[in-house]
Amino acid sequence: MQNNKFTKVDTPMKNLTTIENEKSAITLTTVIYALYAASYFVGITAIIAIVMNYVKKDDVAGTFLESHFRWQIRTFWFGVLWGVLGAITMVFIIGWFVLVADGIWVIYRIIKGWLRLNDGKPMYTV
Repeated sequence: MQNNKFTKVDTPMKNLTTIENEKSAITLTTVIYALYAASYFVGITAIIAIVMNYVKKDDVAGTFLESHFRWQIRTFWFGVLWGVLGAITMVFIIGWFVLVADGIWVIYRIIKGWLRLNDGKPMYTV
């Protein structure tokens, strides 16, 4: 017998804790989508969101929320990449089109992710 003050007990309370953790993780994912959406008005919120994605990534590993975190992280980094390329090429007029397309694409990704989260679905299906 182990002398450990934290023993595993399979009780209904364990299930309650699991449900509470899942609800908390869903709320966190919703907040992160909201921060990305708010970044169109206050840019710093995207930085806060990406930091939260990386800090909490391990907490959602193995759940359907892991795909949402991957979706959010990829949206951020590809959005930054195309934003930088658009800014560099603004001199050649094409940059304006790249920036508009990037903005529309990021909005699409935020909306699609938020809707799938609301439906309790992962972002990617195997």
